Amino acid sequence: MKGSKSRMQGKVEDKSLPEVHVGVDVSKANLDIHIHPVGEQLRVSNDSAGHDRLVEVLGRFAVKLVLMEPTSRYHRDVQRHLHDAGLPVALVNPLRARLFAEAAGKLAKTDAIDAAMLALMADRFGLSASEPVSRRQEELQELVSARTAALAEQTALRNRLSVTQGSFLKSEHKRRLSSIATHIDRIEVKIEELIKADAEMTRKAKILRSIPAIGPISTQAFLSYLHELGRITNKQAAALVGLAPFARDSGGMRGKRSIRGGRAELRSTLYMAALVASRRNPDLKRFYDGLLARGKAPKLALIAVARKLVALANTLITKNRVWAPKPA
Repeated sequence: MKGSKSRMQGKVEDKSLPEVHVGVDVSKANLDIHIHPVGEQLRVSNDSAGHDRLVEVLGRFAVKLVLMEPTSRYHRDVQRHLHDAGLPVALVNPLRARLFAEAAGKLAKTDAIDAAMLALMADRFGLSASEPVSRRQEELQELVSARTAALAEQTALRNRLSVTQGSFLKSEHKRRLSSIATHIDRIEVKIEELIKADAEMTRKAKILRSIPAIGPISTQAFLSYLHELGRITNKQAAALVGLAPFARDSGGMRGKRSIRGGRAELRSTLYMAALVASRRNPDLKRFYDGLLARGKAPKLALIAVARKLVALANTLITKNRVWAPKPA
């Protein structure tokens, strides 16, 4: 009925308003917005004033979905602002958005075109809205990423030290290595403090650490890059990490299944955890040995173990129980 209202995402929606899908192209300074199908375009500043202006403009419509690409940290505040205003917001992988634009015949790339393609994509694909991560979650991701970068720098510096001949450079490398080690220690202390300060993170960390082969580093990677654990299916978890196998079949040809995409930061950590699990986790060791016995290549078997680890972690967190070995 015209003028009737329904409650959606904590917001009263006037059904007399035109239904739209919105694309937002995010940059450090500005937001380019396209409202589909009415064709309205605007640009606002990527700050609190611009976010307020965007919410005001979108208040004239029944917004079905706002779609944007994750762009480092520049999308976070506007995503949270729109969500808090009761607007459904989804994020899409930039590569997927670019491929959609090319498939739609838009080879040119400008901020306005990108916003229009995101709006059209939101309309065509029926994507689901997602909640923004908490500020504590963002801080944890930053800390874990900083530690990863510091560890890479430490490894590179150790390699240079091993081949350095001059006494001056040796001394400099050792001094920098000492400084980096202190930096890593301080980051790790802060990471543990952050996890302990959050009841949900603490609960998940206890469950994850109970799984043989999941140590402190893997636990922190799970908490940082897969905060959805416990609220998604095992298949969704594997796909988010990039461990779900995709078919490559055509006609009578059956190609090899392969993995692609996903959250590379967590996947690289999980590969190492799978290597440990294939030796020390009794359940997964039996699984790994069985795959090898059936002729599976060791690397593919390890990927399968990593996928099992993700499913196991997700299942245990969903059921809120720690790991226990299966009866022999």
